[in-house]
Amino acid sequence: MRPAADQIAASPESLAAGLADMRYLADDGLATAIFLAIRLGKPLLLEGAPGVGKTEAAKAVAALLSRDLVRLQCYEGIDAAHALYEWNYQRQLLAIRQAGEREVDIYDDRFLIARPLLQVLQDPERSMLLVDEIDRSDHEFEALLLEFLSDFQITIPERGTIRSASQPLVVLTSNRTRELAEALRRRCVYHWIAYPDADREAAIIMLRAGAVAEATARAVANAVGEIRARPLAKPPGIAEAVEWANAATVLEKGGSPWPEAFRRALGVLVKDEEDMRFLDPELDRILEKAMA
Repeated sequence: MRPAADQIAASPESLAAGLADMRYLADDGLATAIFLAIRLGKPLLLEGAPGVGKTEAAKAVAALLSRDLVRLQCYEGIDAAHALYEWNYQRQLLAIRQAGEREVDIYDDRFLIARPLLQVLQDPERSMLLVDEIDRSDHEFEALLLEFLSDFQITIPERGTIRSASQPLVVLTSNRTRELAEALRRRCVYHWIAYPDADREAAIIMLRAGAVAEATARAVANAVGEIRARPLAKPPGIAEAVEWANAATVLEKGGSPWPEAFRRALGVLVKDEEDMRFLDPELDRILEKAMA
C-alpha cells in the first residue's frame, strides 16, 4: 500500500472521515470492513438490496485512495474472455499480411486486449478492481474468479503466467439474488449494507443533493422508509431518494406546494407501474406522516 493510503486508512474512523470528504457516509460497520480489507489485503464482499450504496462505496474508496476504478460488471453468461483478456484477431491478421516474408510476433503486447482482471494485475498499485453484481454471473464464472483471487495471476498460453507485483484492492458486490459459494465468502471480508435509518438517510440526502432544505431531506427520508416497508417489486434506493428530494425542491420553487410537489415527483422515486398503483391510495397519508 502506498504511504498516502496508509495515512488515510490509519483507523476505521479516519477512513470514514475520508469517505465523508468523498461525499459518502459510511457507518462504523462498513468503515471497519473496508479498513480491514485494506489492511489484511483481502477482497471485500459487500451484500445488500439494490440501491443501498454498494457500488458507490467502491467508487468512494477508489477516489479516496486515488486509484483508478476498474469495473467488471457481471451478467448471466459472462465468460473468461470478457473478464481476463482477448487477442485482437483482426490486428493479428493485418500484421501477418503486412509482414509478407518477414517474421512477426502475433502475440506481442500490441495485440493483447486486457480486460478488467488483467488490467488490475498489470497495475495493482494504481488501480482497484470492482466486481459488480457477482451474483448475476453463473457458478462457472464464480469459480474462475475464485481462482484469480487465490493467486492473483493469469496464465496466457501464448505468453506464460502474469502475476501481480503486489496485492490488488478488490471489492465484490452482490444483491443476493443467489447464494455465493462458501469458498468465495471465506476468502473475503464480508459486510451487509442495509438501508440507512431516517436520520442517516436525511444526512446522505443533505450531502449529495443540491439546494435541498433540511426539512425536505428529513421528510423524504421518513417517507422513503415508509414506502420501502411496503411489499414493492422495486423498493427505491438511496440514489432515488436523493433525486426525489431534488425533484420536489425544483417543483416547489416552480410553485407547487410541498405535498403536491412530492406526489408529482413520485416517478423519480418509484420506477414500476404496479408499485405506483399500489402506493397511490396511501401516498397522501405517508406524506402527511413524513412531514409531521
